[in-house]
Amino acid sequence: MRVAIAGAGAVGRSIAGELLENGHEVLLVDKAPTAISVERVPQAEWLLADACEITSLDEAALQRCNVVIAATGDDKVNLVVSLLAKTEYGVPRVVARVNNPKNEWLFNESWGVDVAVSTPRLMSALVEEAVSVGDLVRLLRFSHGDANLVELTLPEESALAGTQVGDVEWPEDTSLVTIIRGTRVLTPSREDSLEAGDELLFVAAQAREEQLEDLLSVRREDS
Repeated sequence: MRVAIAGAGAVGRSIAGELLENGHEVLLVDKAPTAISVERVPQAEWLLADACEITSLDEAALQRCNVVIAATGDDKVNLVVSLLAKTEYGVPRVVARVNNPKNEWLFNESWGVDVAVSTPRLMSALVEEAVSVGDLVRLLRFSHGDANLVELTLPEESALAGTQVGDVEWPEDTSLVTIIRGTRVLTPSREDSLEAGDELLFVAAQAREEQLEDLLSVRREDS
């Protein structure tokens, strides 16, 4: 998979390193000469250019990319890069970094963004996840379909504890994608039983989040 990353700062370089370790082809683009540190990620391709300019993106051969990541520290730049990647080059997957949570509402499919990652929101969500049981925590927003990646920890007294996944009537437009149980990461099957303390990861339409939270918080009759 070929990935172009706009922004070769600490965030961009870190993402590049992870992708390269997983066998992907990575191009880092930045207009600041001081950001071009080839020795830090020598396996990547590097391009000194303004990612907001069509000529630069032509040089980067963005049409050959499977994914573009807009990872600069400037939300305006990330939006422009996302829009150009999607509308001018038809990149299948565009991921954008949100630096200011107040701008998060802009990072949607109208600007070419498939997935918006807000670092402040993610950090606060991880704090909430660490202390919350039974409360829904949003981890990531997907622009297409107005869906979110959300986490819920199954309370001890939940009526769903001990129930098989296939026997639960989940709300419409929700999908249980992962069960985290202690140190194990489980891909749920219909026969798997839910246990108190399980961290459940769902992709869910935002309109269904309240129903999902209510479902998991229903108490057993004997509690």
